[in-house]
Amino acid sequence: MEKKSFTVYGYRWAVLVAFALVVAVTQILWITFASITHDAGQFYGVSDLSISLLSMSFMIVFIILSIPASWVIDTYGIRVGVGIGAALTALFGLMRGLGPVSSSFTLVLIAQIGIAIGQPFVLNAQTKVVARWFPVSDRATIVGFTSLALFVGIIIGMAVTPFLAALPSGIPGMLLIYGIIALIAGILFFALVRERPPTPPCPPEQEARSLVFVGLRQMLTKADFLVTMVIFFVGLGLFNAVSTWIEDIVKPRGLDATQAGIIGGLMVFGGILGAVILPMLSDHFRRRVPFIIVALAGGTLGLAGLTFFGTYPLLIVSALVLGLFLLSAAPIGFQYGAEITLPAPEGTSYGMLMLMGQISGIIFIFGMDSFRTPTGAMTPSLIALIVLMAACILLSTRLHEPKSLTQA
Repeated sequence: MEKKSFTVYGYRWAVLVAFALVVAVTQILWITFASITHDAGQFYGVSDLSISLLSMSFMIVFIILSIPASWVIDTYGIRVGVGIGAALTALFGLMRGLGPVSSSFTLVLIAQIGIAIGQPFVLNAQTKVVARWFPVSDRATIVGFTSLALFVGIIIGMAVTPFLAALPSGIPGMLLIYGIIALIAGILFFALVRERPPTPPCPPEQEARSLVFVGLRQMLTKADFLVTMVIFFVGLGLFNAVSTWIEDIVKPRGLDATQAGIIGGLMVFGGILGAVILPMLSDHFRRRVPFIIVALAGGTLGLAGLTFFGTYPLLIVSALVLGLFLLSAAPIGFQYGAEITLPAPEGTSYGMLMLMGQISGIIFIFGMDSFRTPTGAMTPSLIALIVLMAACILLSTRLHEPKSLTQA
């Protein structure tokens, strides 16, 4: 199909689906133990805190490897960069479910770290894959699709795991099933994904990219990108922290673990809806900033409801609103970051924004635990996060639309 002076190829959908499958699998393997923390602790004979390290290791490893992974992606391309992540995910995902490994906490932790090493090579390539295969006019929508894969992976990892672990094969059987899925995803990636289409999906002037570290220096001098980094520091860190402590947030209000799980699941479900709707509208109207502002404002209202409401129905609505708006800001923000930093490589801008959320996630998680009230409530920390979100709304009004979008 001809579009202006360039061609868009139908094979881009095969590349996107194969890549999205790997993205989803990384999230399934990351969040596997979140909904069976107590049972897993009993099975392996360790504390709940030790089980939490299985998912916390992903944040720690991401902080260390985000920039190196982005450099590999932007220097050597999708097949090599994402290929490393897909291979590590398949190898260690399968290893985690094999024989004596699946029954040993130490060996499972080693396998989990191996999967965690592969994660930034996959996640940091989202805007890179989209830029290689899709025109500018569709990119926020397609980044929303890869974010949708991410959220679906989280929901599967949280919702399906308890049922698989309850089968006669138990936790080892569940880990083996996930390992086989990871292996299939890795094979499909190498079978289907090509580096680039025969011709770029954009005008020649939009195809040029600077060297990785040159691009990094350039993006750190752009005020709009620095503001976007602050927004991701607060917004993505907030999501990581609230997801981690959702049971502790609502428990002082008389809710049980099942109700807390439903609230957390609906927050992610809201993110799925938002990741489809808002990026599509952003592409349709060729605007990013108004949708970032709306997403932050809506997310702040949802967080306020989660902070102050005391009844189960209102908390459900609040969680849905929080996910719908806050998580939908992510794909728009990632694409905005890639557009305002051109010709910096997309993997580098994405990696920097993700890095902000991983650093703040760890800070917010420990901070919320440290500032509980005597009754165990996390209200003071949640109020502090509301204030930070309000500051981000004000900062977002100073952002400017990317030139590449208005000229597309």
